[in-house]
Amino acid sequence: MSVHRRQSGLGGVIYFLGVIAAGLYFTFASVQGDFGLFNRVRIDAEASALAAERSALNEEIAALRNKTRRLSDEYLDLDLLDEQARSVLGMVRGDEVVLH
Repeated sequence: MSVHRRQSGLGGVIYFLGVIAAGLYFTFASVQGDFGLFNRVRIDAEASALAAERSALNEEIAALRNKTRRLSDEYLDLDLLDEQARSVLGMVRGDEVVLH
C-alpha cells in the first residue's frame, strides 16, 4: 500500500526563497562586510600609505643619526656645529652678509 501525499508548492517556494536570501546575504557580506572586498582594498591602500610613511621616517632617522654622529665626542664636525649654533642662537659673524 502506498500512500500518495499531495504537497503544496508553498513549501518549495519558501525553501527556494530561503536559499536565495542566504545567497544574497553571503554575497553582500563578502563584498561589504568586515572582511569583504571593499574593506580589503581599503586595508591594502592604508598598508601601502603606512609603508611609504615608514620609509620616509626611516630616512629621517638615518639623517638624524648622521647628524648625531657628526656632533658626537668621537667625531666632531666643526662646520655642522657652527651651523647648528648659528641656527639656534640666530647669530652671524661680522664679515658675513645676511639676505632676507
